[in-house]
Amino acid sequence: MSTFPIELVVNGEAVRASVEPRMHLGDFLRRDLGLTGTHLSCEHGVCGACTVLIDGMPQRSCITFAAACSGTAITTVEGYGDDPVMAALRQAFHEHHALQCGYCTPGMLCTARDIVLRLPGPDARRVRHELAGNLCRCTGYVGIVEAILAVLLKKSSGELAMPVQAAAGAAEAAVATAADDGWVPIDLAEDGEWVEVRQSLALAQGADAAWKHLEDLPLVANCLPGAKITRHEGRRAEGVMDVKFGPVTASFAMRAELDLDAAARRGNMRAEGVDRRSSTRVKTLLDYDVVPVDAGHCKVALQLRFRLAGPLAQFSRAGLVNDYVAELTRRFGVNLGNAMAGVTAAAPVEAPGLFAMLMVRLRRLFGG
Repeated sequence: MSTFPIELVVNGEAVRASVEPRMHLGDFLRRDLGLTGTHLSCEHGVCGACTVLIDGMPQRSCITFAAACSGTAITTVEGYGDDPVMAALRQAFHEHHALQCGYCTPGMLCTARDIVLRLPGPDARRVRHELAGNLCRCTGYVGIVEAILAVLLKKSSGELAMPVQAAAGAAEAAVATAADDGWVPIDLAEDGEWVEVRQSLALAQGADAAWKHLEDLPLVANCLPGAKITRHEGRRAEGVMDVKFGPVTASFAMRAELDLDAAARRGNMRAEGVDRRSSTRVKTLLDYDVVPVDAGHCKVALQLRFRLAGPLAQFSRAGLVNDYVAELTRRFGVNLGNAMAGVTAAAPVEAPGLFAMLMVRLRRLFGG
């Protein structure tokens, strides 16, 4: 089987290796690097025992391909060093008898650290909700919850020093860097496997009039269901993209930039982002061309290519993500057409739900 070269940082040390494309991160850490503190149990992303930090955010290593982690920073239970939050959690777990067999403990500590970083103070109900993805067969969770609450109390009282930018995700940190040091260009290599969706939108406007609308980045971005711009400078923007896929929700911190060729009436929008909760990363390329039909009509040809890496990428195996993006692109076209026509009375078409995806598949199956 062919292998892929990867370069990443594990517990502060640079690592170069070649991995098989189907090797998950948990096996790579344990077998290739000897970091056996990362425990594997269900290997389906359910129990949380294998949870590690990827670019500072908890992620299941059993459903994350090692090849997809190239260029990231990984922290396992062996690599927290002098981290004050983890030191406080280890002491609290000891004092509150928050472990018995200890098999779930490495992943539990990783999740607990993330909880402490994000919550402002003790909240037992919220802590129990946040721990739902980490299973413990021994303790009944009472000691674990008490330990986390004790550390949260130290945080809220100012007794516990917090790491700088501890709660910031990879995309959010990039946004902060951009704000201080200028925009970091988005470079998306077009080689590799991209999922592609094409749509065509007929407009009752001339090509020149339609193009003036498409030069407006906020207008284009706001037509995408679930998208919200938080910062805009020229042809660059930052914002949030909310996605709901059945019971799964994600909120991607996004950056986008737009290149325009006015003479050819052609636009290219590149975007990248990360969902802080799942650490799923997305990269997208949206190309659009305005093609004149006659003096009062034109056609907008849309081509959307996207690539997912992380836990949510598993949904693309069944093609559901492809259907979701195809329907999302269609609804983007509807919103864009309404915006160009000056239709403001109707609410924007929202992002599709799981029922809409099932209807798409049924229409395809029966030729409707």
